[in-house]
Amino acid sequence: MVFNSLTFVVFFALVLALHSMPFSWTTRKVNLLVASYLFYAAWNPPFVILLWISTVVDWYAAQGLVKSERPRTRRAWMLLSVVANLGMLGYFKYGTFLLDNFRALMATFGIDYQPPAFSIVLPVGISFYTFATLSYTLDVYLRRATPARNFLDYALFVTFFPHLVAGPIMRPTELVPQFATPRRATPEQLRFGLALMTLGLFQKIVLADSFLARPAEMVYDGTKIPGALDSWIATLAFSGQIFCDFAGYSTTAIGAALCLGFAMPDNFRFPYAAIGFSDFWRRWHITLSSWLRDYLYIPLGGNRHGEARTYLALMTTMLLGGLWHGASWAFVVWGGLHGVYLSAERVLRKRFAGYSPGPLALLGFGLLTYALINVTWVFFRAKSFDKAWLVLKGMFGFNDKSEPILPVVHLVCVSAIVAGIVFAHWLMRGRTLESAVARTPAPVVSAVWALMAFAIVIAQGTGNAFIYFQF
Repeated sequence: MVFNSLTFVVFFALVLALHSMPFSWTTRKVNLLVASYLFYAAWNPPFVILLWISTVVDWYAAQGLVKSERPRTRRAWMLLSVVANLGMLGYFKYGTFLLDNFRALMATFGIDYQPPAFSIVLPVGISFYTFATLSYTLDVYLRRATPARNFLDYALFVTFFPHLVAGPIMRPTELVPQFATPRRATPEQLRFGLALMTLGLFQKIVLADSFLARPAEMVYDGTKIPGALDSWIATLAFSGQIFCDFAGYSTTAIGAALCLGFAMPDNFRFPYAAIGFSDFWRRWHITLSSWLRDYLYIPLGGNRHGEARTYLALMTTMLLGGLWHGASWAFVVWGGLHGVYLSAERVLRKRFAGYSPGPLALLGFGLLTYALINVTWVFFRAKSFDKAWLVLKGMFGFNDKSEPILPVVHLVCVSAIVAGIVFAHWLMRGRTLESAVARTPAPVVSAVWALMAFAIVIAQGTGNAFIYFQF
């Protein structure tokens, strides 16, 4: 079940109605848990078993961590959780990738290894709920959090449908305490939650799918050789598409949770207005970047053990972050480029520590950041290295036999929409959406809301599954 479907509209209306009934708080939590399982089972019912395994293993691992005092025993409980979760993630997400690379390695030694043919179906959202459950046992192991008071609260934390399949990646300390007391949205929360859901679906259905997806497909999935204009426009289209797709999901998820009376953290803060790459990762997929920082970068040494160790930890974190996104070397390159960018930025910040840029310089650095981010999106979008190099060569004018691909209407639409997105991000760079809405006259907010809803209705039926479902 996807947010951009009429099925979800009916599902959510029923969940909201049940949650508003005068049942006991335990009964309402059970309703949410059952609804979350139904939401996930709509893709592939057997994969609910993986959710159960992850939930049960981590629940008992956390209980064992609390009851055990011996370091060796506590480490064993922690490793049980890590091995179980990463084992499932490794098999389902990386099994085929590892097997293909092993076969290629054998071929370099002249060994024609042909494994038995088999197909591994990737459970939707496994990367997201695996990281969420891992954070639970790791926080308990590190004594940064206490276990949930009861199994129902923990099971609901794992499966809560707004964040289950594509984030935000929740920490137990952010959501479990909210299950302790009865919650129901206030009228203001309900209105703002529905407005957020409308905004998120507008980003996904209208902008990402109706206007930006097709130009990117024509260049990245086509057979023609792109020139500079087509390569840049297609890449800019994808930069807008990936933002509107993923930020649209996160915004819809946060709005859905708010309609039920629960708060979830922001996952995007106008990232295309970032000045520098550390700023970008403080604004893009915030819950993932903070997860990688707390559970990977800092344990690897962070910036506490000298420059060489810092750069090693930084590159390792970004390479693994790239691999988290997909079982492909192209994603590793994408992560590696971000690691290089972050490392270079760190060097330059130390070299020019006393430099204080003015407003025009900040704008220039921001646009340079956005341009270099678009170079990394080439590897994120291309389905092969050959295609990525072809588009990159086109972007820098090295495709001699290029031919026009995108019609003028696509060139104009992409330019206008992406320029509007970047401008909006710069306009909102130091603000929040809540504060902007609070300062806007109610009739204007209502008119914009109605226009977005109307556009969603007109475009409904052309939408695709969210891009991050594959991760």
